[in-house]
Amino acid sequence: MAKNKSELGLILKPILFITAVILIVGFIGILTLGKKSETIQGQVEVTEYRISSKVPGRIQQFYVQEGDPIKAGDTLVRLYAPDIEAKMEQARGAEAAAKAQDSKAKAGTRKEQVQGAYEMWKKAQAGLQIAEKTYDRMKRLFEEGVIAEQKLDEITAQRDAAAATEQAAKSQYQMALNGAQREDKEAAAALAERARGAVNEVESYIAETVLTAPADGEVSEVFPKAGELVGTGAPIMNVAQLQDLWVTFNVREDLLGELKMGNTVTGFIPALGDQEIKLCVYFIKDLGSFAVWKATKSTGQHDLRTFEVKARPLDAVKDLRPGMSVILKR
Repeated sequence: MAKNKSELGLILKPILFITAVILIVGFIGILTLGKKSETIQGQVEVTEYRISSKVPGRIQQFYVQEGDPIKAGDTLVRLYAPDIEAKMEQARGAEAAAKAQDSKAKAGTRKEQVQGAYEMWKKAQAGLQIAEKTYDRMKRLFEEGVIAEQKLDEITAQRDAAAATEQAAKSQYQMALNGAQREDKEAAAALAERARGAVNEVESYIAETVLTAPADGEVSEVFPKAGELVGTGAPIMNVAQLQDLWVTFNVREDLLGELKMGNTVTGFIPALGDQEIKLCVYFIKDLGSFAVWKATKSTGQHDLRTFEVKARPLDAVKDLRPGMSVILKR
C-alpha cells in the first residue's frame, strides 16, 4: 500500500509541475497581451531649394558636388550659352546705331547745310527785289497806257511767285538753322533708350549663365553631368537647408494621444543608437479618406482615419540627417 502511494506521488509531481508552468505562462501572456505597446514611426525631412537657369545652355563647369556645404553667394555652376553671346553682339550693334541717330538729332544740321540754305534764301531775296522793281515799272507804264493790262498781270504773277520762292527759301534756312524738330529729337532719344534696354536684358541673361547659391545649405543632388545641355528652368541641383529639419508622422487617430498642437513628445533615433530626441508638435492635418488605416464599419464602429503630424526638434541633434527614422513608443 505504501509502495502504491509512493508511485502515485512520483506521477503526480511532474503533472502538477507542468500544470503550474502552463498556468504561469498563460497568466504572463494575458498580462502581456493586455499591455500591447504601439510604435509610431516617422521620418526626418528638410527644406530644399532647387537651382535652375533662366536660359538654355551647356554645363561648362561644376564648382561643387553632392555633399558639399555651401554659403549664400557661392558660385555653383557655369553654363556655356553661345546663342546669348550672339544676341549680345546684335544688341550692342543696335545700341550703337541708335546712339548715333540720337547724337545726330541733338547736334542739329551741319554747318555746310545751313550755309547752303542761307545762300538759296539770299538768291530768292535778290530775285524778289528784281521782280518788285519790274512790277513797279510795268505798273507805271500801264497807268500811262503804254502796255496792255495782260502784260501787267504777267508781271504781277512773276512778282508773287518770286515772293513765294523767297518765303520757301527762308523757311528752309530757318529749319536748317534750328536743326531737327523736337519730336525727331525725342524719337531718337527713345530709340537709344530702347536699344539700351535690350542690352540690359541680354546682360541679365548672361548673368544667369553663372549660378550662385541664394542661401546656405548642403548640396543634396546634382542632376546633369558636365557637358550636358539643359533647358530653360531645368533643375540642375537641389540644396538642403539642414538648419530647417522636422519629423513627419502618419498617425492613426486612436494613437494621437499626446500628439496635440504645441505638445512636447520624446522619440528615439535608431540610426544614432536610439538617441533620445525632444520634439514639439506644430502641425496636424487629416490625410483624407484615401488614407484610412483600419476599417471597422463592418463591426459597427467607425473607420480610424490617418493624420499627418509634424514636429520640430527642440534642440539641435548632431549627425541628424534627412531620411532617418524617429520612433515614438506608446
